[in-house]
Amino acid sequence: MTGYPNKTDVMANRKIREKLVLKPVNEGHLEQFNKLLRYVFQVTSKDLLEGGYEDGELIRTKLPMLERADVFGWFNGENLVSQVCIYPCTVNIHGWKYDMGGITGVGTYPEYAGIGLMGDLIQVALRSMREKGQWVSYLYPYDIPFYRKKGWEIMSDMISFTVSDARLPKQVDVPGYVERVEIDHPDVLETYDRFARDTHGAMIRNEDDWKEYWRWENEEERIAAVYYNEQRSSTGFVIYWVEEDVFHIKEMVYLDMESRNGLWNFISAHYSMIDEVQGKIYKNEPLAFFLDDSEITETITPYYMARIVDVRAFLEVFPFVGQTLPFHFIVSDSVANWNNGVFCVTGVENGKNRITDELLGKPVQLSIQTLSALLMNYRSASYFAALERIRTDPETLKMLESIIPNQEPYFSDYF
Repeated sequence: MTGYPNKTDVMANRKIREKLVLKPVNEGHLEQFNKLLRYVFQVTSKDLLEGGYEDGELIRTKLPMLERADVFGWFNGENLVSQVCIYPCTVNIHGWKYDMGGITGVGTYPEYAGIGLMGDLIQVALRSMREKGQWVSYLYPYDIPFYRKKGWEIMSDMISFTVSDARLPKQVDVPGYVERVEIDHPDVLETYDRFARDTHGAMIRNEDDWKEYWRWENEEERIAAVYYNEQRSSTGFVIYWVEEDVFHIKEMVYLDMESRNGLWNFISAHYSMIDEVQGKIYKNEPLAFFLDDSEITETITPYYMARIVDVRAFLEVFPFVGQTLPFHFIVSDSVANWNNGVFCVTGVENGKNRITDELLGKPVQLSIQTLSALLMNYRSASYFAALERIRTDPETLKMLESIIPNQEPYFSDYF
């Protein structure tokens, strides 16, 4: 056995594809859109009820997303059999606002799998994002190897942690106080907005993004606690719930260490009610380092992946730090052919980086996956060089380390 499809398989696949048409998915296909999602991701009625949805309600709540997003699908007659959704977002990348295309709703019925439908949809999605000026794309990877082949690479981690009640941090004197409020309280939204505009990788959420943030959560059972400083300005919050003697943290956001300490004071005040605290941190920042007793359980897992959609356009506005000498990237991209080639960074002109196809300065050879993770600062240039995913000379490698902003990416959303 060679592992390659035989002539009969090829002919059968060709006959299947001849029946199919690739076209946009619109509001009239909403029920099919959701039906395909529920089948592929095995979303049950029980899952929907636990998320706070009544029968049929999820379909209605997805309508605004479908109206706002670009969705493409393969159809067999009037039947949707494969789809990809591009959700329009805005993200902070090293202090610069980028329009981002969030890939979601990816799925193919199993009888149509293995004949290249999703590969074609990914190419259509990339072209669509490029036309709309979405120079970067994020996605949640259900299959990391598949999306790596398509040009995405890991850009952020999620740390799940468990702290027993006996190991909660001791109370720290702070000048402010905490108030419990509704999860959509203006101070929660405004504090997150300030945080996101100052935090690399984060989504800058609008009203629709907040709705998507709660898509699979029963928000009626969630609570927000806001920290206010001496000036009664909100500088942090934690979204949480308490269930079966466990304090669950959905997300904790703080603008300074005072608000962080104040929020942990609030959490620790529950010690008589709970056995442990469970939560998530959306950057590689181990909680154990901050606690007096660091004997806690932490699990680090890859969370989101990112991909540069258009290298030239992305580099033109990328905020390099103090770059002086010209150098050039030699990029390989097996899916988006416009990203193959030389991208020389020669300086700044009219507030943008000058990007040409000249062979000026030293070369930096790498794939689109590595370039994406490198510029997101998920890992350093020397880290990728040690893995032989970057090929350049030592001096240029050192320059790369200095001109890429040293900020770890944070991303806590899910779409």
